[in-house]
Amino acid sequence: MPKYVVSSTIDQPRWTTSTNSTVLKGDVVGEVSKLKQQIDGEIVVFASTQLVHTLIEHDLVDQLRLMVYPVVAGAGKRLFEDISDTKRLRLVGTRTVGENLASLTYDVDGAY
Repeated sequence: MPKYVVSSTIDQPRWTTSTNSTVLKGDVVGEVSKLKQQIDGEIVVFASTQLVHTLIEHDLVDQLRLMVYPVVAGAGKRLFEDISDTKRLRLVGTRTVGENLASLTYDVDGAY
């Protein structure tokens, strides 16, 4: 499976499976837009709130898959705090993982 790494600091991946890895630098919005047109399949982002914010801001996210942990935190960074427009989300799937973890899938239908 090809891997795309967004980075402003590396030119080449240093891990052992780098033969299927490509570093995206510079205009991330433009690069991801090209990938969406070229790739037949899903592009998945794991654990990068800064990248997700940028992609949501530029309407490059089709679906959000959120894992909700049963912990209430009084402080911390909010997932959507830097989004300038209100985005319409439509719940398309739910499931319970283990005893307490909720997996929620939302399609992103665009701005209100």
